Amino acid sequence: MRLREAREEVGLTGVTAAKELGISQNFLSEVEHGKRRLTADKLAEAASLYEVHEDELFELQELRRGTDERGWWTQYSGLFPPELLRYFGYEWGAESIRMHESLLIPGLLQTEAYAHAIVTSDSPNTRTSEADQRVEARMLRQRRLRGEDPLRLTVVLSEGALHQQVGGPTVLAEQLEHLLALIEELPDTLELLVVPFTAGAHGALGASTFHILSFPSPRLPDLVWQETLTWLGVIADRARTREYAATFAQCLRKTAGRRGSRDMVHRALREIA
Repeated sequence: MRLREAREEVGLTGVTAAKELGISQNFLSEVEHGKRRLTADKLAEAASLYEVHEDELFELQELRRGTDERGWWTQYSGLFPPELLRYFGYEWGAESIRMHESLLIPGLLQTEAYAHAIVTSDSPNTRTSEADQRVEARMLRQRRLRGEDPLRLTVVLSEGALHQQVGGPTVLAEQLEHLLALIEELPDTLELLVVPFTAGAHGALGASTFHILSFPSPRLPDLVWQETLTWLGVIADRARTREYAATFAQCLRKTAGRRGSRDMVHRALREIA
């Protein structure tokens, strides 16, 4: 994506750039969409053509070398569509994520029982034999919450997510207890915020799931991941990502804040008990 931006910044079309680099336009397009990669020499040639600074070229070469390592998600290539596998990779490499969810606890914060209830609820589209693998992948994703360089996560939920009895009251109660435990365990990297029913209308009301991912390098653009019933994918256009960021910021102002949100989780748990 950074190569595509650099090409556009110097005013080169894909056709012209491909010709200058001695590769096909289709190959260059696949490179810019993360499906293929340039050789180290060809990357250096592209950086020169695009007037990329030497420091950034070093960073791009490091990113390129990183693609030699197979991520844990590649073992599930027969289970998930390519776009979702790409998201797992982006999520694993992100520095921070801003998440909006309406009626579900997001996957990074789910218990195994809650995740299993969600996976098996889509019985027309999910084979029973695949359910355990899907849950296993979800649990592996959660390793990003801890470690030497933990993911910084800001999650905005509708109050409805605290009451939707996914898997039944026992599973939901366990899930709410898990949320409270995570809030206590990860105070510096996890911010869980709830939009109460009394908040009124806002830009994300009724919106589908969307995540805004930010990366360690300031040169790498934010990405948006969006899910609907019939579509999922990454949005890289800067104008659109800014729109999502503005909507998320508005949504933050509607939440009950950190302390108020934690109290809401406690109340929802007491209601179940």
